[in-house]
Amino acid sequence: MRIITLLPLLLLTFLFNCSKPNKNPTFKLQPTEKFLFKSFVDCNMAEVWIADTFRIFPGKHGEDTLWGYSDNLRFGNGRNADEAFAQNFEDLVVPTMPPNFKPGKLLKGPSPLDSLHGAVWFETVYQDQRDASGKTLYAIYHNENYPWNFPYNPQTGEGYIDRYWPRGLTGPTSPAAVCRIGIMKSTNGGYAWENKGIFIEDLQPRMTLKPHNTSNTFAGGVGDPSAVASGDYLYLFYGEYGYPGVYDSASYDPAKEWSGQCISVARIKLSDLDQPVGKARRWNGSAFEALPDAIGSPIAALQIPIEEGGGPASAPNKQFHWGPSVSWNTYLNCWVMLMGRVEEQSWRGSNLYISYNFNADLGEGDHAQQWTKPELLISKPGHILWYPSLQPMNTEEDIRNRYTCVRLGKRARLFFKDMEGPKSEYLSEYIIEFER
Repeated sequence: MRIITLLPLLLLTFLFNCSKPNKNPTFKLQPTEKFLFKSFVDCNMAEVWIADTFRIFPGKHGEDTLWGYSDNLRFGNGRNADEAFAQNFEDLVVPTMPPNFKPGKLLKGPSPLDSLHGAVWFETVYQDQRDASGKTLYAIYHNENYPWNFPYNPQTGEGYIDRYWPRGLTGPTSPAAVCRIGIMKSTNGGYAWENKGIFIEDLQPRMTLKPHNTSNTFAGGVGDPSAVASGDYLYLFYGEYGYPGVYDSASYDPAKEWSGQCISVARIKLSDLDQPVGKARRWNGSAFEALPDAIGSPIAALQIPIEEGGGPASAPNKQFHWGPSVSWNTYLNCWVMLMGRVEEQSWRGSNLYISYNFNADLGEGDHAQQWTKPELLISKPGHILWYPSLQPMNTEEDIRNRYTCVRLGKRARLFFKDMEGPKSEYLSEYIIEFER
């Protein structure tokens, strides 16, 4: 009788253990001719299939205090990924975007949803599965602001204070940006977008200021996201750059700053995407219970230990992973994350990394935290590598399966941004092939 009772438990244990690989997948990079995307890219490359059209959403839109106004956020079409990526800039379509709020104007209430503060970049586009036409899209965007264009509002806690503000990328007098994450919606396949608001952010008290912030990166905030659907939720993997508490120059602790930074995860119900403000929850170390502007807990497996050169994002000579790009791999039957690594100030780093998560359901327990230790994907000494992602190709398999950057198979193109020299390029020089 005891043996019979134990059999179901033993069977479940056996099946659980068999579902987990004994070792990480392996990969090889196959060099190819240089495949150059001939348009501006400064983020993840978002895309969807709409019927038989593969559509990409590169670029940047809106007012940027440091770099000026941009209308580079456009979209391109193709019968497959290669065709879409081969398009010239002048062939891309300019969508109708929300207007920018007047820079520097102090608001009397919360930010209006029908306009934008600062510039935005589309990082992921989620396609509403309830719409058979495929034209209902939700863009997860990275947004950047400065005290100059978004002054602090004490009534709402929004905005930033121009005091002890750290240096930015263009010189001693340039300001560092603050990043936030928001959602837009389109019901016509991306030709027009409606802003749904910021749904993950760090507020002024968490900014790391002078004299400690000398990295020429961010003053704080959350950004560079990659979002994937799992179950009833959209899971958001993003860079966490804020101080995990109230920054105070007198009690500042670099080890504490490091402890709350790297790549973090939050989630929001798919049913809340139309009204996302206040609905997301960050991982707090044990559950998705931290509020959208509260202190979460980064993915510990992706942090670089201090004894291995890791450190806070505000330091000029410490390392941290950033810029995740997450996809489900149908061949490996697991999640794959690519990421960059900051190795010096001003976002410099010549190495890209890869990590795996073998839990299909990211919502159970701490599954969203269970990533393998990042391993080196590619190194190009003397280069500055940003925004790695895996992209589909023009193969029959990729077209038949409607693969995109968030769902791929055994082989894919590796794209990244190479910042070497005066003209940065978004390109692919390799095809990656996985082995189980």
